[in-house]
Amino acid sequence: MTVEGLPMAVPAAGLPARVRIHEVGARDGLQNESATVPTEIKAEFVRRLADAGLTTIEATSFVHPKWVPQLADAEQLFPLVAGLEGVRLPVLVPNDRGLDRALALGARRIAVFASATESFAKANLNRTLDESLAVFEPVVARAKDEGRHVRGYVSMCFGDPWEGAVPLRQVVRVCKALRDMGCDELSLGDTIGVATPGHVLELLSLLNAEGVPTNVVGVHFHDTYGQALANTYAALQHGVTTIDASAGGLGGCPYAKSATGNLATEDLVWMLQGLGIDTGVDLNRLVATSAWMAEQLGRPSPSRTVRALSHKEQ
Repeated sequence: MTVEGLPMAVPAAGLPARVRIHEVGARDGLQNESATVPTEIKAEFVRRLADAGLTTIEATSFVHPKWVPQLADAEQLFPLVAGLEGVRLPVLVPNDRGLDRALALGARRIAVFASATESFAKANLNRTLDESLAVFEPVVARAKDEGRHVRGYVSMCFGDPWEGAVPLRQVVRVCKALRDMGCDELSLGDTIGVATPGHVLELLSLLNAEGVPTNVVGVHFHDTYGQALANTYAALQHGVTTIDASAGGLGGCPYAKSATGNLATEDLVWMLQGLGIDTGVDLNRLVATSAWMAEQLGRPSPSRTVRALSHKEQ
């Protein structure tokens, strides 16, 4: 597919020169698909994302197949993509057993998935918030002992479908606990998409005030209320340089039914290119990849940029 119509670059003052996109489409994006996506299609998706210039691609999850059947093929998938040169391939692990499976395959980057609220910890992990953190502590410690990079996801940072608004200091407490365990990086998740830019800036500022530096923080926005790009821009203004996104806007959250799709990587790249911010991503190839994946799934891509540029190409 040949795509034209890239944005004119008009830089804005005070923004980062480069952003690292943490691509979650192959894991977070596909985990809710009801029809099983063949392992080779998933592997080809990862390869095409890498070919488009993405250097961090979350490959899969070593959660028990009972809970996320779509990712039951983690042992088969990971070796098919592990040799991609210059590409980081983080994998999600829920506990010690998941870490065992990931380490056995040579995974170098590990992620754990925590919650900022009691209700979501119980729904997602069947534990209280503090109990879930206690489970992660030995997992993170062992991963660090093995020389692995560890990312800590924090879900429900801005709102919870059961509890409503989440106190900022509660979010900070969880973030600091993960940092104290040894997490190298944090990802702040707006799981149900309710954040607005001022809310984002306030949380980032409070994290800084409590000793969590901006350079270890990434953001993970959902577009439920159309705020994902606005919230991303706010994070950029604060100096955040790691942005989570999902190719084609795939994904949601199996334990929060009000969570719609992730921020589409193409929509993010369009904005970043227009701001003159380097990502290393070839938007043409990325759009072609998401259009291809949409064909495999049998439905149009949710990404506005994919739809717009694919239409121009026809």
